[in-house]
Amino acid sequence: MKACLTALCVCAASLLFEALAVEPEKDARKDFLEIKAKAETGDAESQMKLGLKFDLGSGVKTDKAEAAKWYRKAAEQGNADAQYFLGSMYAAGQGVQKDEAEAVKWYRKAAEQGNAAAQVHLGIMYANGRGVPRDEFEAVKWFRKAVEKENADAQVNLGVMYANGRGVPKDAFEAVKWFRKAAEVGNPMGQYHLGNVFANGLGMPKDDAEAYKWLLLAGAQGVEEAKRAILFLEGTLSPNQRAEGQRMAREFKPRQSHQADSTLPREGIAQSRPQSSGTGFFITDDGYFITNQHVADEGSTVRLVTAAGSIAAKVVKVDKANDLALLKAEGRFTALPVITSRGVRLGATAATVGFPNTGLQGFAPKLAKGEVASLAGVQDDARHFQISAPIQPGNSGGAQVDERGNVIGVVVAKLSQRAALATSGALAENVNYAVKSSYLLSFLESVPEVAAKLKEAHTKERKFEDVVKSVEQATVLVLVY
Repeated sequence: MKACLTALCVCAASLLFEALAVEPEKDARKDFLEIKAKAETGDAESQMKLGLKFDLGSGVKTDKAEAAKWYRKAAEQGNADAQYFLGSMYAAGQGVQKDEAEAVKWYRKAAEQGNAAAQVHLGIMYANGRGVPRDEFEAVKWFRKAVEKENADAQVNLGVMYANGRGVPKDAFEAVKWFRKAAEVGNPMGQYHLGNVFANGLGMPKDDAEAYKWLLLAGAQGVEEAKRAILFLEGTLSPNQRAEGQRMAREFKPRQSHQADSTLPREGIAQSRPQSSGTGFFITDDGYFITNQHVADEGSTVRLVTAAGSIAAKVVKVDKANDLALLKAEGRFTALPVITSRGVRLGATAATVGFPNTGLQGFAPKLAKGEVASLAGVQDDARHFQISAPIQPGNSGGAQVDERGNVIGVVVAKLSQRAALATSGALAENVNYAVKSSYLLSFLESVPEVAAKLKEAHTKERKFEDVVKSVEQATVLVLVY
C-alpha cells in the first residue's frame, strides 16, 4: 500500500472559514471592528479571532503578516488555537519567514494543551523529519493523542503508519480500521485510502464495488489521486459492479463524529473488521453452502468473499450437535458433491482448501492435504474423522474431499494443545478433525429443497490438480461481523 503523510487540512480554520464566508459584508465588517476593539485591550481570544480575520480576509483585506502578529500576541498568552495557527504560518512561510523549527515549537505548545489539529501536525513534522529530527515513534504518539479526540486526519495518518510499518509494527488490519473510521465520517483522504484497500485486497478481501464507492466519494471531494484511480478501476468493473458502487456512493451518509468526546463511539466498529472468519463450500448451484456453526451461528451477519467479489449470505439452519451451518447466498456457483462417509477407509485421501490465518497468511486460498488418520475422533467420537491434513484457525468449515473431489467431511477442529499437554506432557502434532459427511447428509435431509438439489458424486478417476481446482472454485472465505 503506497501511502504518504501530508498535512491534510487546517481543520479549525477551514470550519471557521465556512461560517464566515456566508456573512454579509456589512456584518463581517462590524464583527471585525468589535473583535479588533477587544483584541486591543489584550483579550487573547479576541486576538486569536482578529488574526483569523486577517488570515481569511473576513471584514478586512487579507493580510498574512497582520494575521501572524495577532496570532503571536494570543499565542504568547497561551491561547492554544493561536499557537496552532502561528505554527501553521511558520510551516507555510505565510506572514513570517518559513521556519519549520519555529513551527514545531508552536505546534508543540498547542499540542501539549490538547489541540488535536496541532497534535496531528506535530506528528507529521516528526514523521517527515521537518523542523525536528525524524522520529516515527514520536509521530505515532501524537497521532494517537489526536485520535483520542476522534480527529479524522489523525485517524488517516495513524492508518498510514500501520500500513507502512512506521513507528508501529506493520499491520494491514489496523490500517484498515483507522482508514474506515475516517472514511465513515466523510474524510476524503480516509475514503481514498479505504478505496485503495478494497481495490488491492490489502488487509481486507478485494472488493471492486466497495473500492469504487469509496473512490467516488473521495473524488467528489477533490482528491486527485482518487480521480485517477477511478479511471483505472472503471476499465475493470462489470456493469453490475459499477452500478452497485454508484448506488452505495449515492446512499452513503457520513457518520456523526463527536470530536470533543475522549471515548471513541462504538457505532460502525462492527463493520470495520470481521469478528471472526472461516471457510465454507457450496453444495448447490443456486447458492446453498456449508460451514461450521461455530463460524456462522443463527443471527450472524455474514459476507462471503467469492471470485466475483464480496456478497451477503444468510444463515438458513444450524446443527449445534454436529457443529454444522447451512447458509444461502444469491447467485450461481460451482458446487461440490457430498457422498456418504460410510465407505471411507483408513489412509484415504483427506484434502481441503481454505483460508487459514488470513491476517498473517493472506486471503489467497490454501491447500492442505493428508490422510484419514483415524475413523473416530477425540475419545473415539464416531461423528468425526481424525485427519493429518495440516489445518489452522480459519480452515473451519472447509470441505474435506476424497481423491475424486467428493465431500466426505467438514473440517471442524484441532486437538487442544493444552489438553494434550495436561494429559500426556507433550504437545500434539497435526491432530485435526472433520465431521463425517454422513452426519452432514442427515442434517441436509431436514431441508428437502436443498437435499433434492445435491450434486451427483464424481465416480471417475481425476488428476489431483483438477480436483483441487474444482474445490477451490466452490470454496469461499466466510466473514462474520
